Amino acid sequence: MQDSNAIISHIRQYDMAVQTNESHQRCVAEKAERFAAEFGMGDLGRIMGLLHDKGKEQIEWQKYIQGVTGYNKDFANVRTRPNHSYVGAVMAQKLYPQISPFIAQPIAGHHRGLYDYCEYIEETKREIPNEVTLETAIPYQMKLPKVEQFDLHHIVRMLFSCLVDADSLDTEEFMAPAQAKLRGSHTTMPELLQMLEAHLQKLKSNAPDTEVNRIRNYVQEQCIKESQDCGGFYSLTVPTGGGKTLSSVLWALHHAVKNNLQRIIIAIPYTSIIVQTAATLKQIFGENNVLEHHSNINLEDIKNTELRERLQLATENWDYPIIVTTNVQLFESLFSNRRSDCRKLHNIAKSVIILDEVQTLPLGFYKPIVHTLNTLQRVFGTSVLFTTASQPILSGRIEGTNPMASFDALQSVREIIPVEAQLHEKLRRVELQFIDGAKNYDEIAEELAKHQKVLCIVNTRRDAKELYDRLPKEGIRLHLSRMMCPAHVSATIESVKEALKKQDNQPIRVIATQLIEAGVDIDFPVVFRQEAGLDSILQAAGRCNREGKMGICSTFVFSLGKEHQLPPGFIKQTNNARLGMGQNHDWFAPEAMTCYFKQLHSRINDFDEKQIQKLLYKPECEFEEAANQFHLIDDLTKSVIINWNNSLNIYQQLIAQGPSYSLMKKLAQYSVNIRERDFKKLQSAGAIDEPFENIFAITNPNIYKADTGLSIENQWLEETYII
Repeated sequence: MQDSNAIISHIRQYDMAVQTNESHQRCVAEKAERFAAEFGMGDLGRIMGLLHDKGKEQIEWQKYIQGVTGYNKDFANVRTRPNHSYVGAVMAQKLYPQISPFIAQPIAGHHRGLYDYCEYIEETKREIPNEVTLETAIPYQMKLPKVEQFDLHHIVRMLFSCLVDADSLDTEEFMAPAQAKLRGSHTTMPELLQMLEAHLQKLKSNAPDTEVNRIRNYVQEQCIKESQDCGGFYSLTVPTGGGKTLSSVLWALHHAVKNNLQRIIIAIPYTSIIVQTAATLKQIFGENNVLEHHSNINLEDIKNTELRERLQLATENWDYPIIVTTNVQLFESLFSNRRSDCRKLHNIAKSVIILDEVQTLPLGFYKPIVHTLNTLQRVFGTSVLFTTASQPILSGRIEGTNPMASFDALQSVREIIPVEAQLHEKLRRVELQFIDGAKNYDEIAEELAKHQKVLCIVNTRRDAKELYDRLPKEGIRLHLSRMMCPAHVSATIESVKEALKKQDNQPIRVIATQLIEAGVDIDFPVVFRQEAGLDSILQAAGRCNREGKMGICSTFVFSLGKEHQLPPGFIKQTNNARLGMGQNHDWFAPEAMTCYFKQLHSRINDFDEKQIQKLLYKPECEFEEAANQFHLIDDLTKSVIINWNNSLNIYQQLIAQGPSYSLMKKLAQYSVNIRERDFKKLQSAGAIDEPFENIFAITNPNIYKADTGLSIENQWLEETYII
């Protein structure tokens, strides 16, 4: 029987069961203490849990919870939800003045999200209501290493994560016990290591004794050897074909077992690599141990209902052994102020982070990203492995265009592969050839036509379309750009792979933007690459003679200067950095990449373009404003659903049923992001429907081509303008 004087925290409506506030706060305190203990702040977690819902003792809040749930009909007209979060925050300030900057903000924002400082101060100026009992302060300890200015906001955010995940989990256990039982019970790091070693042993037993396989074995042996040291920063610099994906996971699992770390988080910049990597790891470890978390994954495609629900729940807090995600998801969560984004953060502590293709980290955010990695390692016990064939500069002094732009990066990064191994020489399969002089579309198309099997990578969608239109109509010619929806891109890439498998003399010529440059496992005897940064050119060269079966092949670098110069911006900066190196280099050697990045950094005016330092590197943090500013991709485009394959069938379901998570995830595979000016042009022509607010569609089949995707310039649009 429920005590009529008990303070209510939750009411489960299907059976009108009550969870008392005392019980909820105690359970949240236990969980938050356990989470925060992983980085030496367990006492702070416990205090937050005990205080976070003290505001529910307000008479008006008790009336609200009983009225809105139908528990007490006397309060049926009470529909205004009183703010209860500020009460615990004010109490924390009074009871724990020395540590309140760390715990009061998370309590105040545990529903709404972390505040900007001035708003937080206003929120906590209020008095504690008379009916709320003031707790007695309990002793606490907080063990911290030397704290830097850039650590402070992450400490608050990590404690916030511990509180909101503990709060969410305990609420779920009471309100939805069947759902709560789907969480947890995962395979351990030692068990995963055994699974990987068994897989690798099977691969080796069936693999021929070739130079490439001997190198892959060497890389794996080095990873095992270098995994046994304590936490820190490591790099794995391996050329394309050296097997760095499985080797990096092998290092991570050995390192996790040695240092008692809890999970592996693999962050990747490109969706194509994520899908490929996740598929490989699921084959080894099973889907129940690998969480694929990115915008293009549709969990509805998973037929096993329980597994689908487990994965969906795991995206909330990353309580999974292996997570494969995007750089955007990882870093934007680390700078978010929102409850839903930050809930997972405490599970990044005591983990191994693998940053794949690390050279793609945006230089405009380089300073806050590097400082964040520094904090994760020193304060939260995370080890970080940087993997790429084009290792950037991450340690020492990063020198920009002027002293004000420069900053101190990581103290040291330990390379797993020794310099004397000379892997770039042993795995050399391609030479770069630079075509003299500026060319036009016709001249490059003519060069491409001389080759039976050739891939050409350009910088823009426009250049891809122009070159594609000029290719000979013979044989197989394919176009790849983001004017095509993701499903169309994937299908075309599969067509390329299938065509390359056939041992015939039929021409195969492909024009693509950079979307094919990394992570797409294709192998052409000849590659052309429009001028760009050295890292991009080497990525393109990685699509040439990938298996090394054709001796030394060529990747040609060309300029379209007769058509147009490279536009101002990052691509021009990177190309100028490459040109500034001069010509006397072994382009595939690590020393050339170091030289390139020094050249590139010297052209950067600010490694913190959004001034994140001014917003967060201080006790008076502007959490919300920083979250609004920290977006790795400035998305100035609009997403439009297009008419390709069976997309209209799904679109009709949307019209009939209204928007849902499942339908929108499916339709994301049939959507194209277009610039604002192109969107307005299509909209003015009456080509765009808006069935629901901010959901746009183009249903006319004439505007989406089977070979090149969405067409902004075509006869149909011109005729519409005439009408």
